[in-house]
Amino acid sequence: MRWPSISRRGLFKGLGIAAATGATIGVLPGCTNPEQQQVPEPMVVESDRAINVLEEYEEAELSLSERETWKVPLGSVLHESAGTWIPVTQAGSSAAPMVKGCAINLSDGKLHEVVSNVRGDSHTVVIYDVRCSDEVYAWVELDMLTHAWVLYAARFNNGAIDGTPTTLWEGGEDYDPPGFACAGNAVLWQVLPALGKSKTSEHSFCYLWKMGDANAQSVVESPGRFAIAPSISGDLVILAPRVRADEGVYYGVTAYSLGDNLATVVDQLVLPQTVKPFYATRIGDRFVVSIEASYSSGGMFGTMGTYIGPSAGPFVSLAREPSANVAGKDDVFVIKSRTSYFVVDVKKSTYSILTAANRCVDYGEYPARVGQSSDFVTFATVKSEASGYPDSVTVRSFAL
Repeated sequence: MRWPSISRRGLFKGLGIAAATGATIGVLPGCTNPEQQQVPEPMVVESDRAINVLEEYEEAELSLSERETWKVPLGSVLHESAGTWIPVTQAGSSAAPMVKGCAINLSDGKLHEVVSNVRGDSHTVVIYDVRCSDEVYAWVELDMLTHAWVLYAARFNNGAIDGTPTTLWEGGEDYDPPGFACAGNAVLWQVLPALGKSKTSEHSFCYLWKMGDANAQSVVESPGRFAIAPSISGDLVILAPRVRADEGVYYGVTAYSLGDNLATVVDQLVLPQTVKPFYATRIGDRFVVSIEASYSSGGMFGTMGTYIGPSAGPFVSLAREPSANVAGKDDVFVIKSRTSYFVVDVKKSTYSILTAANRCVDYGEYPARVGQSSDFVTFATVKSEASGYPDSVTVRSFAL
């Protein structure tokens, strides 16, 4: 197998944070190489073979019931999580810090400030992205001038960091800031060569680290860039590495078992040549794949929309431009469309509409849940009734 030619040390000098990083992990071998697995044939389905939700399903009364509604400060952006705590990036009250890492507790709706200041000793370093589970909090700091970045993680307890953060990885402008996710006591992240830079032709890698370990493990290798960031769905991790590399550009939307450190491929859906997923997850025994663009070939998957079905088909399609990943439970799928959501029940062959929060801005609500979940959480920037200007963010929770 190939190992990435990434220097994990030299960039600390550029960021000026060597004294503040705490523990720094090593990396163990043990990468799962898709090229060495038995990869299914690409799934090419004619467009007229898919079940069209808008044409063949009946509209029904909304089955989701709203449980809680909270307001958080303007400038708060929620990110996906499967637990009681939802990670939040929040605009700082001044230029330093420009962004803060926070988390909202769904049991009471209270917002907690978790990372108030960057660890990087530079006025150009900002908190770029955050993720968390109920046990671990992870964040990326980015130097806006040099594009160097560092991924940190720390034990997370009752809305606060417990102990000294661990440095998981550093990268420079030749590598994109990582897509990453948290589940239980684990953090997963991808290292992708940036397009148009000196490392563009390098392989990409997904790493797994568990709280307290001295080392991370390389778990999945892609002969090219992954198509999507890692996401969690129940006890599965969803990735889309390049597969069948000797035949062309193919992406394999793959569900791995988190319980055995991604050693087991639970299911895989190989898309037609050149077709790239925009979002993907797996709910129950069905994949959910969103395609952002329309292609000149590829059948059903070559047309913009969201597709639901087991890897062998048949598939249900929603012909709407995707703008967020999908959440759901068993046979029910919640799919963002413009400002609101379609709630699709593939067992009952029905759909309903979950409307956006009152007075929300034009782009509507976004989900803070992805994949299999017992609830659905959304957030939306809303306007003041008096002034008509945005003044807060509304967070809503629904039972699925």
